Amino acid sequence: MARAGAGALLALWVLGAAAHPQCLDFRPPFRPPQLLRLCAQYSDFGCCDEGRDAELTRRFWDLASRVDAAEWAACAGYARDLLCQECSPYAAHLYDAEDPFTPLRTVPGLCQDYCLDMWHKCRGLFRHLSTDRELQALEGNRARFCRYLSLDDTDYCFPYLLVNKNLNSNLGHVVADAKGCLQLCLEEVANGLRNPVAMVHARDGTHRFFVAEQVGLVWAYLPDRSRLEKPFLNISRAVLTSPWQGDERGFLGIAFHPSFRHNHRLYVYYSVGIRTSEWIRISEFRVSEDDENAVDHSSERILLEVKEPASNHNGGQLLFGDDGYLYIFTGDGGMAGDPFGTFGNAQNKSALLGKVLRIDVDRKERGLPYGIPPNNPFVGDPTAQPEVYALGVRNMWRCSFDRGDPASGAGRGRLFCGDVGQNKFEEVDLVERGGNYGWRAREGFECYDRSLCANSSLNDVLPIFAYPHTIGKSVTGGYVYRGCEYPNLNGLYIFGDFMTGRLMSLQENPGTGQWHYSEICMGHGQTWELYFMSTGEPSATAPRGVVYKIIDPSRRAPPGKCQIQPAQVKIRSRLIPFMPKEKFIPKTRSTARPTARAPTRAPRRRRPTVAPPPPTPQPARPTQQSGSRRGGGRRRGRLNSANRAFRDGEVRLVRPAGLSSGSGRVEVFVGGRWGTVCDDSWNINGAAVVCRQLGFAYAVRAVKSAEFGQGGSLPILLDNVRCAGWERNLLECQHNGVGTHNCEHDEDAGVVCSHQNPDL
Repeated sequence: MARAGAGALLALWVLGAAAHPQCLDFRPPFRPPQLLRLCAQYSDFGCCDEGRDAELTRRFWDLASRVDAAEWAACAGYARDLLCQECSPYAAHLYDAEDPFTPLRTVPGLCQDYCLDMWHKCRGLFRHLSTDRELQALEGNRARFCRYLSLDDTDYCFPYLLVNKNLNSNLGHVVADAKGCLQLCLEEVANGLRNPVAMVHARDGTHRFFVAEQVGLVWAYLPDRSRLEKPFLNISRAVLTSPWQGDERGFLGIAFHPSFRHNHRLYVYYSVGIRTSEWIRISEFRVSEDDENAVDHSSERILLEVKEPASNHNGGQLLFGDDGYLYIFTGDGGMAGDPFGTFGNAQNKSALLGKVLRIDVDRKERGLPYGIPPNNPFVGDPTAQPEVYALGVRNMWRCSFDRGDPASGAGRGRLFCGDVGQNKFEEVDLVERGGNYGWRAREGFECYDRSLCANSSLNDVLPIFAYPHTIGKSVTGGYVYRGCEYPNLNGLYIFGDFMTGRLMSLQENPGTGQWHYSEICMGHGQTWELYFMSTGEPSATAPRGVVYKIIDPSRRAPPGKCQIQPAQVKIRSRLIPFMPKEKFIPKTRSTARPTARAPTRAPRRRRPTVAPPPPTPQPARPTQQSGSRRGGGRRRGRLNSANRAFRDGEVRLVRPAGLSSGSGRVEVFVGGRWGTVCDDSWNINGAAVVCRQLGFAYAVRAVKSAEFGQGGSLPILLDNVRCAGWERNLLECQHNGVGTHNCEHDEDAGVVCSHQNPDL
């Protein structure tokens, strides 16, 4: 989904107190492909496949060999129950895997009466079941023993969680809150993009994905989410756009030929202009013969150009259908109310604006650089352009073909589009051959131009869904989920709104053909698939764009079912590894456990939570002299009361005596401590970010080699910082990760800032 939301999407909604299943690997449970033998009660839904069940079976019989035969006869059932809780859909809760402040339990959390009963019969079992010495030491004290095995959240204790209606009534289904908002999660997969507008794949077996920026660059990403340093396509010099927020012109669409694997052809849609004249252009390119990750820019073949009377409503979608034809989605030409001609461009069949066009890129005819499909609806109509496939659209922003149900193929080939409204309604349409979608006679379900609306000859097609501007003001069309990883989402059409940042969904009732609407709430967690792009600043030159993957926390496909084997790709460019920028911090515990358990295996990674809002630029702080007691966080890794006033990403300058204000060593605050920045990759862009944070208008110099002294008593927190200059703080720049570095303090970075323009 492209362009689906501004900064509002970055403020991820937090899941409420509703129960959610989770396995020990922090991912949702699944339906095993085969029946389990030992843990048969979790054969319908849980966290174990047959391989994991076999491992637990080995542990079960190993336990049997170490326990007295008489005791085993009484305790084998208990042993199986305890071992099999690793297969429970709520395994993460049972073993406290979600809690970052305690190690993973060696025994699942038990309900008190169950534990007391088990203690009487089988307390000797635990010395063979667990290596937790503290638990073994409590074996003779029933009350303390069972208190130790209890859970803070008693809803999840075994075995009562098996009959807890709150936990089991919707187990394995997408959960909705009291307002009917579907609760899904996000996983960051790419960042630092300049207003990303399209994300596509080539269907060539490599499983690369390509992200287009509005400025005219397309980046290639490998399946491991690393990005090639060299752009796949760079036509930024030809693309017409600007840094103005909300400028709709630019690089707007890209599509790979269905036979790209063999012919290496792709198609792009972008804005161009000379002085006051502007138009949209659809061109064909070919991939370089020498580098499969780069386009041969000299191969451009212009297929179609359409003059734009205004700078907005530029359309921009390109799609290939199952018929092999290229579908092109144009806007109505801009301004407001489609004021062009008697009925507007959208209702004028002789105009290419406000239309869905369809062409054949594999042949040429009648002097055109493409062919006209013979079954286009207006072929032979002297009043119409033969390219027109559908009409009456205002500005369709993002369309997609339904791939169909994976099993039955139902729905395959349906064409969904989000059509941006004028001033009252946004709509989602199912586009059909020859359909008239009503603009400018109608907006949503209501009349816009009453004189046109009264014309019954329009025979326009109503949207499947429309929403008022109280919900959102600029629809972004999406996709019907047909992926492998999250079976519950199959058939769900997910789309968004650019202005409000809402994510929404439609689910069809097969019996009535009606579409049911639900909003989507994004929760915290990282638990072929559906992605959407967002931007914190809707400017073509601001690198605030992030790509997220949508996750269903309630259910996933069985392990191994969705594995891919990407075809080999020859890499000529340097790879830039993916480093997520969302910062996850643990949730503070209200009360501490009375005792700490010793871990029997490496503690699990911390449960991710939503990052706090990034800091806003602060007024200039007084710079501190080296060694000053006001330096708050000078001790390595120490969090004290002074630090609590600072925000992650905040900076300060520390300067030797006699150095002017605005100059000094850069120190940054992250995770409760101050630290230094290594000068690898340090340049004027990074200096500009620091100076602007401190209230200075100009960055004069990026200082290297610890010229302003070494911060030897501090940790080095950032290395290889690469900024574009637009970022609000250094954490938003690319870097190696907080605390990851290969430098010493003799490479501490500094800056020289000024309130006066150094060039004057």
